Amino acid sequence: MSAPVPPAVVLGLGVVCLSWAAILIRLTAAPAVTVAAWRMALAAAVLLPLWAGRRPRVSGRGLRVGLVAGACLGLHFVLWMESLRLTTVASSVALVTTNPIFVGLLSALVLGERPSRALWQGIALSVAGGFLIGWGDFALEGAALLGDALALLGAMAASVYLLLGRRARGEGSLLPYVAVAYGAAAAFLLLGAVATAQPVPRRVDWLWIGLMALGPQLLGHTSVNWALRRFPASAVAVAILGEPVGATLWAWLLLGEVPGGMQGVGIAFVLLGILRALRGVRL
Repeated sequence: MSAPVPPAVVLGLGVVCLSWAAILIRLTAAPAVTVAAWRMALAAAVLLPLWAGRRPRVSGRGLRVGLVAGACLGLHFVLWMESLRLTTVASSVALVTTNPIFVGLLSALVLGERPSRALWQGIALSVAGGFLIGWGDFALEGAALLGDALALLGAMAASVYLLLGRRARGEGSLLPYVAVAYGAAAAFLLLGAVATAQPVPRRVDWLWIGLMALGPQLLGHTSVNWALRRFPASAVAVAILGEPVGATLWAWLLLGEVPGGMQGVGIAFVLLGILRALRGVRL
């Protein structure tokens, strides 16, 4: 019998998949709501039949939590994707991944999980690193400022999504939760797209949207939700801060957004923070 894969490895691979989202979003030309809606719809189309076939039970409370989490996830995507239209990849991803601060502050109140000193140290290092990655791209006027504000609101929505996921994963299995959450997010976003008369994606956009559904969503987000049963929500939120590291690397290689020396320091801070936070967690 093969040895089980360490939870930290699964979470790490999930973060690598998440780091591709910003690049794939930038390659599309469709509006943010349209991209987010069809990304979630394709992911839900894979998971809902699997759930129906296996029929794992889900409580009424679990169903409600999944629905609310899905709405928060959908809101997170809309806010973040729109921010990527207005500001740079580095700035947007750095701000949207400030969610460990909100998760850490709310975990004690909502979940009864008080982050340890090591975890707070990891949060501080990683968030500081995220800001250093995006430092040269921050602006205080015009469209860039609006993009930064939308990214910060997206971080708040993502924080609620993680907290709800931690609670749901402590009570039930993975497949029902992610199927309900992704399905709810898809429904929420598709209704928004119809209500605002968003266009159907062009043929060229479907490749990037399909890759988003497969990689960042089905592999990335599902790995994160799997890890929420094994790590505190604050630790998972810190690990997700590896996303701007990967996104900055891909933006450099594929989009020509060359990182500066300050971003290199920020990447080192993020990696040290993740290491510090995860080493302080007892499985």
